[in-house]
Amino acid sequence: MKSETHPKYYNCKVFHNGVEVMVVGATVPELHVEVWSGTHPFFTGKQSFIDSAGRVEKFQKKFQGNYFAKKSEKAVEKKA
Repeated sequence: MKSETHPKYYNCKVFHNGVEVMVVGATVPELHVEVWSGTHPFFTGKQSFIDSAGRVEKFQKKFQGNYFAKKSEKAVEKKA
């Protein structure tokens, strides 16, 4: 059997926002993650509202008031 076929196994430290959150087994000594189960809304039950470039306000502005009534009026006009 070859002696160099398997990679080296480390006790890998997992970091989230610069803080060590857990230690797992892996082939790298360190992992830096953006999302982990301690911050993900599915696991925490908390929902965070991330707005990038005003998309939420744009959506709310577009669908406020009687947006759908205006669409149905236009459809009736086209049929006539």
